[in-house]
Amino acid sequence: MNLGSRKAIAARFKAYVGELTKVIGHADREGPLHDYCAGLLATEGRRSVEPMAAVTAPAHVSAQHQKLLHLVANSPWSDERVLAKVRELVVPSMTWHGPIEAWIIDDTAFPKKGRHSVGVHHQYCGQLGKQANCQVAVTLSIANHHASLPIAYRLYLPKEWIDDAPRRKKAHVPAAIAFKTKPQIALEQIRAALLAGIAPGVVLMDASYGNNGILRLALTGLGLSYVAAILATTKVRHVRKDDPKPPRVSVEALALSLPKHAWRTITWREGTNEKLKSRFARVRVHAAPIRGEARFAEETLLIEWPEGEAKPTKYWLATVDRKMSFRGLVDLAKMRWRIERDYEDLKQEIGLGHYEGRGWRGFHHHGTLAIAAYGFLISERERIPPSGSHS
Repeated sequence: MNLGSRKAIAARFKAYVGELTKVIGHADREGPLHDYCAGLLATEGRRSVEPMAAVTAPAHVSAQHQKLLHLVANSPWSDERVLAKVRELVVPSMTWHGPIEAWIIDDTAFPKKGRHSVGVHHQYCGQLGKQANCQVAVTLSIANHHASLPIAYRLYLPKEWIDDAPRRKKAHVPAAIAFKTKPQIALEQIRAALLAGIAPGVVLMDASYGNNGILRLALTGLGLSYVAAILATTKVRHVRKDDPKPPRVSVEALALSLPKHAWRTITWREGTNEKLKSRFARVRVHAAPIRGEARFAEETLLIEWPEGEAKPTKYWLATVDRKMSFRGLVDLAKMRWRIERDYEDLKQEIGLGHYEGRGWRGFHHHGTLAIAAYGFLISERERIPPSGSHS
């Protein structure tokens, strides 16, 4: 990269942060805001406040440390307003090649020691693939085939924290925060996105959310379609013209009963080294939980059964247009991989999980600024022509 390119990027970064300053409040926060975001992008290794202070102001580390710490841990600026401004700045770059196609519900975990960091609890940690001491944040992202961006970020607070007044007080958890499950938090984020006028996309989610029938019904009630991963044990009724009341079976049992001609090999996109393809089937079903079955309309069950596997490996319920092509449906279901890429980049390249403070405000401020820094990277990536390097 030549000097001219570096200067141009620095100028765009300064302008980007300048726009964020307009919604962050006092003008004296502009310098620390610029340096915090720059530190997230430029610091090698752990991106906690002290290493970032050493990178952004090597001659005044102690004073810089205090400024950055105050900005993230104490300043009462609005995370929602900053994330809205990030979205406003980044979406034009994201949509150069096509509109937003999907909203992705998910959560990400941060392993933690001790018990005093806000929200830390022994719970499932996706990063480790097991139960462990960690914090969990629920996110909503917007995505298309070219990019994705988290637009909402909220800590999940276990009931043990909600009911522990001394711990809440010490971590400065706002009095208004009541217990909400992860699907309830996600639904709250969806409603806020609709109220903000964000162009709706098909809602994508993994089985930890997709198996929640109340969430799926709520999305339908909001006028949104979804492609929701579900567990193999989920009960449905296979819609058939010759059987007005088909039996209630698991999606796995239904998949295993399908004839050979129901399965098609579908390629959904180009991978790094080869085309990504697998075998799929789709059938019309009614979700059939033990209670409230009548509330569920007919929808599509999508099933993946890769060659060489003893049985199907993935299942989705979808309420998208029935006229959507088979390949289009598979492609949409598989777009959820983008959130895994986001989390990987946000953690490894930006330091999303590196905040060492214990309070509610600091946890969310750090997450917001990490997303802001990531948003700038997305904008810069979209400037690179398709044949260029994305490093």
